[in-house]
Amino acid sequence: MTRFALVGFGFRAAAFHRVAQALPGVRCVGAVVRSPRPLPVPAYGDLAACVRGAQPDFVVTAVPRTANAGVIAEAVGLGLPVLAETPPAADEAGLRALLASVGPSAPVQVAEQYLLMPSHAARLAAVRSGLIGAPTQVQVSSTQQYHAMSLIRGLLGIGRVGAAVRAVRTVAPLLDPLDRSGWTGATRPEPATTTIATLDFGGGRSGLYDFTTGQTRNLLRFRRLLVRGTHGELNDDEIVHLPAPETLARTRLVRRQSGHDLDLNGFDTETILLGDRVLHRNPYAGHRLNDDEIATATLLDAMAAWVRGEGPPPYPLADGVHDQVLALAVEEAADTGREVTATPIG
Repeated sequence: MTRFALVGFGFRAAAFHRVAQALPGVRCVGAVVRSPRPLPVPAYGDLAACVRGAQPDFVVTAVPRTANAGVIAEAVGLGLPVLAETPPAADEAGLRALLASVGPSAPVQVAEQYLLMPSHAARLAAVRSGLIGAPTQVQVSSTQQYHAMSLIRGLLGIGRVGAAVRAVRTVAPLLDPLDRSGWTGATRPEPATTTIATLDFGGGRSGLYDFTTGQTRNLLRFRRLLVRGTHGELNDDEIVHLPAPETLARTRLVRRQSGHDLDLNGFDTETILLGDRVLHRNPYAGHRLNDDEIATATLLDAMAAWVRGEGPPPYPLADGVHDQVLALAVEEAADTGREVTATPIG
């Protein structure tokens, strides 16, 4: 059994705790909170007390971005591996200070879960299969900043490379019917900002970022993901490619979801297929987890395996830092109206 403790117990921390209950090899043994309150796990007033009392194998930091870097450094100083919520620091100065504090080989991973969500994991598998050739451009309109940068870099298959970034913003009315708590009851559109950016990574590889305030949860806006390759294109859940000379094919990614109609196995994701090829199989079938929970569970299991020395690092700190560097460059380019060069740090 691999044990972990939480720092913070807000929305994301509660999600980690909830998901961990479905994992037989991972257990949440405590939480560090500023204000004493009833929690489903033992509560501690500071991290050192939590380490002494709960004896975790690693910690998950789920605190505001302005506090995250300090908590990460404290945990590393106590000899603990860290799974840090996104982003690892609020700004470039904070990122540089964090890397200087913990060092390049610190046992720190970042809780970047988007490429582990079933739909994105299946798309990534389809792209990596070579069906559309070498990916050259990724367009993301679904999630914000560093998460979108992770999707762009992951689907392009590039590492921590620099980019020339251009961006613009527009403001227009938009109704916002949903938030984390559910239906808002809103009846009047309010101003919402859309940021559109292009990122040129060189070598013919590029990204397009398109995000409107609240789009992650506002279901009045479609989520869109496009991957252009040398031999085809993936558009959300459909692929166009050349399976044979002078032959165009359009093939869909199909999710097998139990629980519909007379399927009495219960509502659950089972697989995502491309024809007869399984691109993704839910490793937690039977637990009725949604896509974000499946990704979080996968991340926790991967972190636990890495801590035990039984698996690769799930998402190294340097990658999470670079996602934030690119995201900050987008905001700077939109603020100034000038092209910004995003350079890897650390």
